[in-house]
Amino acid sequence: MTIEQLYIIFKQHPSVETDTRKLKPDDIFFALKGDNFNGNAFAKKALEGGAAYAVIDEKEFEISEKTILVNDVLTALQQLAKHHREQFNIPVLAITGSNGKTTTKELIHAALSSSFKTYTTEGNLNNHIGIPLTILKIKADAEIAVIEMGANHQKEIASYCEYAMPTHGLITNCGKAHLEGFGSIEGVRKGKGELFDYLRNNNGTAFIMSDYEYLVKISKDISSIIKYGATNADIEGRIANADPYLAVEITKGATTGLIQTQLVGEYNLPNVLAAVAVGKHFKVADDKIKSALENYLPSNSRSQLIEKGTNKIILDAYNANPSSMKLAIENFSKLKVENKVLILGGMAELGTESIEEHITLINLIQKYNWKFVALVGGDFLKINHPFLSFENNIEAKNWLQKQKFENSYLLVKGSRSIKLEIILDA
Repeated sequence: MTIEQLYIIFKQHPSVETDTRKLKPDDIFFALKGDNFNGNAFAKKALEGGAAYAVIDEKEFEISEKTILVNDVLTALQQLAKHHREQFNIPVLAITGSNGKTTTKELIHAALSSSFKTYTTEGNLNNHIGIPLTILKIKADAEIAVIEMGANHQKEIASYCEYAMPTHGLITNCGKAHLEGFGSIEGVRKGKGELFDYLRNNNGTAFIMSDYEYLVKISKDISSIIKYGATNADIEGRIANADPYLAVEITKGATTGLIQTQLVGEYNLPNVLAAVAVGKHFKVADDKIKSALENYLPSNSRSQLIEKGTNKIILDAYNANPSSMKLAIENFSKLKVENKVLILGGMAELGTESIEEHITLINLIQKYNWKFVALVGGDFLKINHPFLSFENNIEAKNWLQKQKFENSYLLVKGSRSIKLEIILDA
C-alpha cells in the first residue's frame, strides 16, 4: 500500500495509536517493534479492541482486510506524518536543546494559544515515534504548531526535520547532556545545530538566545533571526526576583512590564524570554503574553514548588545532566531560607565522562552549607563522598519519612531513570 493510499484511510480514521492499552475505538493501530516486543503480535488484539485498522510489517500476522501490510511500520508512520504535514501551510516551530526545551515549549504554547489554534507536543513525546504522532494529531483548524525535538546522537534532529518540516526553530542551549551519544560539547552543538542547518537551507526563521555566543555562531547565515537575551537582542529582559518564584522584567521589545511567573529558578529566564520573543513575532498582544506566562503552572516534576506541611519542595526530577544540575544547585543556594535539604539522583547517558562529572558535582555541593545532602543511585554510588548515600529511591524515601522535617526547603532533582519523585509519596 502506498502512503497516499494509507493517507486516504487516515483521513477517514484520523486517530493513530501504538499502544493497545491506550487504544480507542476507530483508531488506526501501528504495530511498532521494540527491543523486547513485536507490535505485530498485538494486531489481532487491537482489532478486537475496536481499531479500524492495524498497520503491520510481517505477513504472518495478516488477519483480514483490516490489516495493512507495509515494508516497515515505523517508516510508514513517519512517511504518513510527512504527508500529513505537507497538507498544511502554517508556521511550524521546532524546539530542541539540552535543557529547558519542554518548559520553553509549554510557555510558548501558552502564549500562542492565547491568540491562535495551536497544536503542540504532548508531554515530552519528542522522539522518532512521538514527533510523527504529534504531527498526525494536527487538525484542519490548526493555525500554528510547536514541536519539541529530543536527541541523543547526531543526525537525529536532521531526520526529524525531514518530516516535521519546521518553518521556525529554537535551540534553548547546548549543555552537557547525552555525552555518551554526542561524544562532546562540540558534538552536542553540532547535533542540535542540525535544526538551524535545516532552517538555513529552507529560508526559515531562528529564535536565538543572544547571550550564548555559540548559538549566535551556529545560526550564522540563517535568513531571518530574532534574538532574545539580556543585551543585544530584539527582546531583552532581566531577573527582577527569584525567591523562589521567578519574576522577569522585560526591558526592550515588549510592553509586558513585570512578568510574575510560577516557575522556580533563575535558569528559567531564557525560557520566559523565548516565549515573549515568539509571541511578539507572531503578533500576540503584550497583555495576552503576560497573562499566559503568569498563569502557566509547571507540572510533570519540572520546576514545581510543592508545599507539604511546613516544608517547601522544589521538584525538578524529570531530567538531569551536569549543566542543569549545576544551575539548579546554584539557584537553590541563593534562596534566602534556612534548613536546605539537597536530594540528588545520579545522572545518566554521560558515557566515559560520567564519573568525572559526578565528582565535579560533589565538589560544587561542598561549596555551600546544607542541612542535609542525600545522593541517590547512579554513579554517585561509585564515588567516595561525605554525604548520605542511598542505592535507590525507595531507600531515600524511607530515610526522608523518618526525618520529620519541619520548616525546611528541599531540592529534589535527578535523571528520569532514578524516579526521585517517588520519595515524596506519602
